Amino acid sequence: VQLQASGGGLVQAGGSLRLSCAASGRTFSSYALGWFRQAPGKEREFVGAIRRSGPASVYADSVKGRFTISRDNAKNTVYLQMNNLKPEDTAVYYCVADSIKTAQDMGATGRADYWGQGTQVTVSS
Repeated sequence: VQLQASGGGLVQAGGSLRLSCAASGRTFSSYALGWFRQAPGKEREFVGAIRRSGPASVYADSVKGRFTISRDNAKNTVYLQMNNLKPEDTAVYYCVADSIKTAQDMGATGRADYWGQGTQVTVSS
């Protein structure tokens, strides 16, 4: 599967952004989907992931209650709605997919088989 993320940009603290990730392939619904991020000088961090059937999802504690992942299997697209953004959310965000791991596995292992290119999110204070 090939993944193409979009929707990043510059936003003020407290604002919102929605990232989208379009996937190729006819078996989109068979993949658990997720998002990771990496800030300059920091390690890659799991953000959240959604089950193959949706809508059940898991999130990192740092974004829980502010970020929401959803998927539209008819459109082969996964979304990351980010609300109440903070400067520490500034990072390159990557969408990921995995045909074997569950959403929980992605969070536990910090790994996924397929990665899209990143999209930059910058939150100003």
